Amino acid sequence: MSIDIMVIGAHPDDVEIGMGGTIAAFSQAGYKVLILDLSDGEPTPAGTHEKRMIEAKNAAEILKVEKRITLDLVNREIMDTVENRKKVATVMRQYKPTLLFIPYWDDGHPDHVEAAKLCTSARFYSKFVKSEMAFEPHFPEKIYHYLTLHMRLRVDPSVIFDISNLIETKINALNAYASQFIDNKKNTAAFESVRTENAYWGKQIRVAYGEPFICKENIKMSSPDRFLDA
Repeated sequence: MSIDIMVIGAHPDDVEIGMGGTIAAFSQAGYKVLILDLSDGEPTPAGTHEKRMIEAKNAAEILKVEKRITLDLVNREIMDTVENRKKVATVMRQYKPTLLFIPYWDDGHPDHVEAAKLCTSARFYSKFVKSEMAFEPHFPEKIYHYLTLHMRLRVDPSVIFDISNLIETKINALNAYASQFIDNKKNTAAFESVRTENAYWGKQIRVAYGEPFICKENIKMSSPDRFLDA
Protein backbone atom coordinates (compact mmCIF):
# COMPACT_ATOMS: atom_id res chain seq x y z
CA MET A 1 0.00 0.00 0.00
CA SER A 2 1.36 3.41 -0.98
CA ILE A 3 0.45 6.56 0.91
CA ASP A 4 0.77 10.23 0.03
CA ILE A 5 1.76 11.80 3.33
CA MET A 6 3.84 10.40 6.20
CA VAL A 7 3.71 12.42 9.43
CA ILE A 8 6.29 11.40 12.03
CA GLY A 9 6.27 12.28 15.73
CA ALA A 10 8.51 11.38 18.63
CA HIS A 11 5.52 10.63 20.86
CA PRO A 12 1.75 10.14 20.52
CA ASP A 13 0.04 13.59 20.45
CA ASP A 14 3.06 15.39 18.92
CA VAL A 15 1.66 15.38 15.40
CA GLU A 16 -1.81 16.41 16.57
CA ILE A 17 -0.35 19.39 18.45
CA GLY A 18 1.86 20.45 15.56
CA MET A 19 -0.37 19.85 12.56
CA GLY A 20 -3.65 18.18 13.48
CA GLY A 21 -5.62 20.59 11.32
CA THR A 22 -3.42 20.04 8.28
CA ILE A 23 -3.63 16.27 8.68
CA ALA A 24 -7.42 16.53 8.73
CA ALA A 25 -7.30 18.71 5.61
CA PHE A 26 -5.18 16.16 3.74
CA SER A 27 -7.59 13.40 4.73
CA GLN A 28 -10.64 15.42 3.69
CA ALA A 29 -9.03 16.12 0.32
CA GLY A 30 -8.64 12.40 -0.32
CA TYR A 31 -4.92 12.04 0.37
CA LYS A 32 -3.74 8.94 2.22
CA VAL A 33 -1.99 9.89 5.46
CA LEU A 34 0.14 7.64 7.65
CA ILE A 35 1.16 8.69 11.16
CA LEU A 36 4.37 7.13 12.48
CA ASP A 37 4.99 7.52 16.22
CA LEU A 38 8.61 6.72 17.05
CA SER A 39 7.64 5.75 20.62
CA ASP A 40 4.53 5.06 22.66
CA GLY A 41 5.45 7.96 24.97
CA GLU A 42 6.40 5.68 27.83
CA PRO A 43 7.71 5.98 30.45
CA THR A 44 5.84 9.14 31.39
CA PRO A 45 4.18 10.37 34.61
CA ALA A 46 0.68 10.16 33.12
CA GLY A 47 -0.88 7.21 31.33
CA THR A 48 0.14 3.67 30.42
CA HIS A 49 1.18 1.96 27.20
CA GLU A 50 -2.27 0.45 26.77
CA LYS A 51 -4.11 3.70 27.42
CA ARG A 52 -1.90 5.78 25.17
CA MET A 53 -2.28 3.31 22.30
CA ILE A 54 -6.07 3.55 22.59
CA GLU A 55 -5.86 7.35 22.71
CA ALA A 56 -3.60 7.46 19.64
CA LYS A 57 -5.98 5.18 17.74
CA ASN A 58 -8.97 7.35 18.64
CA ALA A 59 -7.15 10.53 17.61
CA ALA A 60 -6.21 8.96 14.28
CA GLU A 61 -9.84 8.06 13.65
CA ILE A 62 -10.91 11.64 14.34
CA LEU A 63 -8.37 12.89 11.80
CA LYS A 64 -9.43 10.09 9.41
CA VAL A 65 -5.89 8.96 8.63
CA GLU A 66 -5.25 5.82 6.60
CA LYS A 67 -2.95 4.15 9.12
CA ARG A 68 -1.02 4.73 12.35
CA ILE A 69 2.13 2.83 13.32
CA THR A 70 4.08 2.93 16.59
CA LEU A 71 7.74 1.93 16.65
CA ASP A 72 9.55 0.53 19.69
CA LEU A 73 11.82 3.47 20.51
CA VAL A 74 11.80 4.64 24.13
CA ASN A 75 10.53 8.00 25.34
CA ARG A 76 13.42 10.29 26.44
CA GLU A 77 15.93 7.99 24.72
CA ILE A 78 15.24 8.61 21.03
CA MET A 79 18.52 8.84 19.15
CA ASP A 80 19.66 9.17 15.55
CA THR A 81 21.41 5.79 15.34
CA VAL A 82 22.02 3.54 12.34
CA GLU A 83 19.65 0.95 13.79
CA ASN A 84 16.87 3.50 14.24
CA ARG A 85 17.47 4.99 10.79
CA LYS A 86 16.85 1.57 9.28
CA LYS A 87 13.65 1.10 11.31
CA VAL A 88 12.20 4.37 10.05
CA ALA A 89 13.56 3.93 6.52
CA THR A 90 11.92 0.51 6.28
CA VAL A 91 8.53 2.10 6.93
CA MET A 92 9.26 4.70 4.25
CA ARG A 93 10.22 1.96 1.79
CA GLN A 94 7.09 -0.02 2.60
CA TYR A 95 4.57 2.83 2.25
CA LYS A 96 6.43 5.09 -0.19
CA PRO A 97 5.19 8.54 0.88
CA THR A 98 5.51 11.53 -1.41
CA LEU A 99 5.89 14.04 1.45
CA LEU A 100 7.35 13.76 4.94
CA PHE A 101 6.30 15.95 7.87
CA ILE A 102 8.68 15.74 10.82
CA PRO A 103 9.48 17.74 14.00
CA TYR A 104 11.35 21.04 13.83
CA TRP A 105 15.08 20.55 14.35
CA ASP A 106 15.59 23.15 17.12
CA ASP A 107 13.71 22.38 20.33
CA GLY A 108 14.12 22.12 24.08
CA HIS A 109 13.01 18.47 24.05
CA PRO A 110 15.97 16.23 23.10
CA ASP A 111 13.60 13.64 21.60
CA HIS A 112 12.26 16.20 19.13
CA VAL A 113 15.77 17.31 18.13
CA GLU A 114 16.91 13.72 17.63
CA ALA A 115 13.68 12.80 15.83
CA ALA A 116 14.32 15.54 13.27
CA LYS A 117 17.85 14.23 12.68
CA LEU A 118 16.69 10.62 12.63
CA CYS A 119 13.89 11.18 10.12
CA THR A 120 16.12 13.22 7.81
CA SER A 121 18.76 10.48 7.90
CA ALA A 122 16.13 7.78 7.39
CA ARG A 123 14.93 9.53 4.25
CA PHE A 124 18.44 9.15 2.84
CA TYR A 125 18.71 5.51 3.97
CA SER A 126 15.35 4.75 2.39
CA LYS A 127 16.81 5.04 -1.12
CA PHE A 128 19.63 2.51 -0.57
CA VAL A 129 19.75 -0.10 -3.32
CA LYS A 130 22.25 -2.46 -1.74
CA SER A 131 20.74 -3.00 1.70
CA GLU A 132 19.32 -5.71 3.93
CA MET A 133 16.28 -3.49 4.55
CA ALA A 134 13.00 -4.90 3.27
CA PHE A 135 11.02 -3.42 0.35
CA GLU A 136 12.14 -1.51 -2.71
CA PRO A 137 14.13 1.73 -2.38
CA HIS A 138 12.17 4.97 -2.13
CA PHE A 139 13.04 8.64 -1.67
CA PRO A 140 10.29 10.99 -0.41
CA GLU A 141 10.24 14.17 -2.47
CA LYS A 142 10.15 16.77 0.28
CA ILE A 143 10.46 17.26 4.05
CA TYR A 144 8.37 19.81 5.93
CA HIS A 145 8.98 20.51 9.63
CA TYR A 146 6.07 21.22 11.99
CA LEU A 147 6.30 22.87 15.42
CA THR A 148 5.88 21.25 18.83
CA LEU A 149 8.29 23.53 20.62
CA HIS A 150 9.33 23.25 24.26
CA MET A 151 11.06 26.63 24.23
CA ARG A 152 10.21 30.06 22.91
CA LEU A 153 11.90 30.48 19.55
CA ARG A 154 11.50 32.97 16.75
CA VAL A 155 10.61 30.85 13.73
CA ASP A 156 10.19 32.04 10.14
CA PRO A 157 7.82 29.59 8.44
CA SER A 158 8.14 28.69 4.78
CA VAL A 159 4.36 28.37 4.61
CA ILE A 160 1.37 28.71 6.95
CA PHE A 161 -1.63 26.50 6.27
CA ASP A 162 -5.12 27.85 6.97
CA ILE A 163 -6.91 25.54 9.43
CA SER A 164 -9.71 27.94 10.37
CA ASN A 165 -12.42 25.45 9.45
CA LEU A 166 -10.58 22.57 11.11
CA ILE A 167 -9.51 23.97 14.48
CA GLU A 168 -12.31 22.11 16.28
CA THR A 169 -11.31 18.84 14.60
CA LYS A 170 -7.77 19.43 15.84
CA ILE A 171 -8.96 20.12 19.38
CA ASN A 172 -11.18 17.03 19.28
CA ALA A 173 -8.17 14.92 18.31
CA LEU A 174 -6.20 16.35 21.24
CA ASN A 175 -9.16 15.63 23.51
CA ALA A 176 -8.64 11.95 22.72
CA TYR A 177 -5.46 12.13 24.83
CA ALA A 178 -7.26 12.31 28.16
CA SER A 179 -4.27 10.92 30.07
CA GLN A 180 -2.13 13.83 28.92
CA PHE A 181 -4.46 16.83 28.76
CA ILE A 182 -7.48 16.13 30.97
CA ASP A 183 -6.51 13.68 33.73
CA ASN A 184 -3.09 15.32 33.99
CA LYS A 185 -3.98 18.59 35.72
CA LYS A 186 -0.60 20.13 34.83
CA ASN A 187 -1.58 20.16 31.16
CA THR A 188 -5.21 21.25 31.25
CA ALA A 189 -4.26 24.63 29.73
CA ALA A 190 -2.93 22.88 26.62
CA PHE A 191 -6.11 23.39 24.60
CA GLU A 192 -6.11 27.15 25.21
CA SER A 193 -2.40 27.27 24.40
CA VAL A 194 -2.92 25.46 21.09
CA ARG A 195 -5.76 27.79 20.12
CA THR A 196 -3.68 30.85 21.01
CA GLU A 197 -0.65 29.69 19.06
CA ASN A 198 -2.67 28.72 16.00
CA ALA A 199 -4.52 32.05 16.21
CA TYR A 200 -1.15 33.84 16.17
CA TRP A 201 -0.05 32.01 13.04
CA GLY A 202 -3.44 32.52 11.46
CA LYS A 203 -3.14 36.25 11.99
CA GLN A 204 0.09 36.25 9.96
CA ILE A 205 -1.92 35.17 6.89
CA ARG A 206 -5.10 37.09 7.77
CA VAL A 207 -7.21 34.08 8.79
CA ALA A 208 -8.50 32.82 12.13
CA TYR A 209 -6.13 29.87 12.65
CA GLY A 210 -3.01 28.56 10.95
CA GLU A 211 -0.29 25.93 11.28
CA PRO A 212 3.29 26.85 10.30
CA PHE A 213 5.73 24.68 8.38
CA ILE A 214 9.41 25.09 7.60
CA CYS A 215 11.12 23.57 4.57
CA LYS A 216 14.90 23.68 4.11
CA GLU A 217 14.55 22.94 0.40
CA ASN A 218 13.09 25.23 -2.24
CA ILE A 219 9.36 24.75 -2.80
CA LYS A 220 8.36 24.17 -6.42
CA MET A 221 5.35 25.96 -7.90
CA SER A 222 4.13 24.82 -11.31
CA SER A 223 0.79 26.61 -11.48
CA PRO A 224 0.30 30.41 -11.46
CA ASP A 225 -2.84 29.84 -9.40
CA ARG A 226 -0.67 29.06 -6.39
CA PHE A 227 0.63 32.64 -6.37
CA LEU A 228 -2.94 33.81 -5.91
CA ASP A 229 -3.66 31.53 -2.95
CA ALA A 230 -2.60 34.19 -0.49
